[in-house]
Formats: sequence, structure tokens, C-alpha cells
Amino acid sequence: MWSFRLSTIALVLIPVAIGINYIGKLIASLLKLPLWLDSIGTVLAAMLGGPIIGALSGVINNIIYGLTLDPISFAYAVTSLFIGLVVGILAYKGWITNVGKALGIGIIIVIVSAVVSTPLNIIFWGGQTGNIWGDALYTAAIAHGFPTWLSSFLDEIIVDIPDKIITVLISYFIFRGLPKTFVNSYRNQYEIEEI
Repeated sequence: MWSFRLSTIALVLIPVAIGINYIGKLIASLLKLPLWLDSIGTVLAAMLGGPIIGALSGVINNIIYGLTLDPISFAYAVTSLFIGLVVGILAYKGWITNVGKALGIGIIIVIVSAVVSTPLNIIFWGGQTGNIWGDALYTAAIAHGFPTWLSSFLDEIIVDIPDKIITVLISYFIFRGLPKTFVNSYRNQYEIEEI
């Protein structure tokens, strides 16, 4: 699970995952969706290649997106790192064997993302996310006397709930739709339990 000796197929997965992340975030941004959709590739890479591949895919994606479209993405590389690590560990432990377990991964990733991103939101955005749904909740919470950290956490989690659950489910269905021979090519690095 924690191997740093990466196979050729694992190394090829990283740019594919980055491309999926990049396109997802670009589409969400262009369509002004109240979601980010920037972690589909990270989650899929973690399901296939484990936590190291997932984390590398997420971090490198944030660096590329930061260099090309949005410099603030650099800071959120740490969130992508944790998403890749957590999904990779859970996948290794057998959490990708059915939809219910995949939904469980989504809920865990919601919490991980909110906990990691909230301090970043406070540092860079005064607590807001830049998402209309979350920022409306943030404004209402502040108006009702909630502390900034709690208002920011609520802002982040209200957006992460649909975003991360949709992201994990899309990744799960892609993973389950891949040919078994392709999935098995990653097993030399990483065991996937089947039910």
C-alpha cells in the first residue's frame, strides 16, 4: 500500500488522473456549478493505485491548476493530498466492493476535506469558500453570532457534501466499469478485496 517503487502503469495513471481532475474543475467553473468536481481523478487513482498514487495525482493537479488558472489552488494541494491518502487506504481495506461502502468513503472524504480546508478558507478567504451556497450559509451563521471557524466549517461542509459524494460515486462507477484485467494490473502494488 505504501510502496514508493512505482510501476510504469502507476506512473501513467498520474497524468490521466490529473487530466480528469483538471477537466472536472474546468467544467464546474465554466458552468458555474455549485460544486468543484476537481477530485474525480484523484479518487480514481487512489482506488486503482493506492494512497501514494492518489496523493501525487491530487497534489500535482493543484500545482498545475495553480500555475495555469487559479494561483490559490496551490494552498489546497494539502486537501488533495489527504483525499488521495484516505481514499487509497480505505480502498486497500476493501471499501470499494459495493456502492454502500463507496458512499461511506464519500462521507469520510466530506469530513476530511472540510477539516483540512476550513483553516485554508479562513486564511485566504476570511472563512468563505467562494461558492454561492456555502457563502450564503457562512453569512447567515456570522449574522447569528456563530464564530468564524464554525461558520467557515459549515460553509465548507455544505459544499463538500454533494461535491465529494458525487465525486466518489462517479469514481467508483468508473472503477467498477473498468476491465478486470486492467484493474488486476495494479494488484502487484496493491490488493483489492472482492466480495
